[in-house]
Amino acid sequence: MVKLFDLSQPLNQDAPFWPYYPPFEVKYIKRKPEHGVNAQYIMTSNHIGTHLDAPRHFKTNGMTIDEIPLDWLYRDGVIVDLTDEMDDLAAYTPGMIEERADVQKGDILILHTGWHKYAQFGDEADEERYIHLHPGAHPDMVDWLIEKEIQIWGVDAVSTDHPMDLPIGRFLGKGTFGHCDRVRAKAIEKFGEEKVEELFPEEDYQLTHNKLFPHDIMHVENLGGEISAPEIQNKRMKIGVFPWKFKGGEAAFARVVAFLEE
Repeated sequence: MVKLFDLSQPLNQDAPFWPYYPPFEVKYIKRKPEHGVNAQYIMTSNHIGTHLDAPRHFKTNGMTIDEIPLDWLYRDGVIVDLTDEMDDLAAYTPGMIEERADVQKGDILILHTGWHKYAQFGDEADEERYIHLHPGAHPDMVDWLIEKEIQIWGVDAVSTDHPMDLPIGRFLGKGTFGHCDRVRAKAIEKFGEEKVEELFPEEDYQLTHNKLFPHDIMHVENLGGEISAPEIQNKRMKIGVFPWKFKGGEAAFARVVAFLEE
């Protein structure tokens, strides 16, 4: 018997959206009393809610959503529980992952940081903490993911990259609301100024996006749903990442499901 676990966040107009990107908008364009049918219209970017980024997101002629081989989207994988190591601005490492779970070459890799609880529909919703202070990849993750021949990986946070490698820690609100200045100050408090420069150098801007897409290593952001279920922590199982067949798409909303044999 197989038990299914939904690893996706809900999506509607209340979902937090990526800074500088447009929000999710939805409205009814037909209602049953007038038209005999209910119909809705949406306008949105691809980078909101649980979604899969394809290489085209950062690479001009990169693979698009419709070009991803189906067997990359459903295969053996592992969900790794990192929650005991994660706090504001934490950087997850290959070592943290390997000491908790058996990650094999070609797996779909799902990282459970616990940060989904701060998303709009989470148990401790706090959109500023969710976006400004989420955990992100340590620089060592890049070579490790390439070596492991991972094609798809994902995290229950707004980005796979660390805030200090993103607009969040570099220029968000610069000269106005000062979000980036507060994030940088908190990072220096956590790591020390010298370590911040070492971990997050200028050339590593959007690190996992820029360095992994050329290898056709893509990722899912904003995971959530039942990702905290005790039965699936640090376990191997089939995992499915199901975007719509978006021709030419640089990203797409996705339903992510774990299939646990009981």
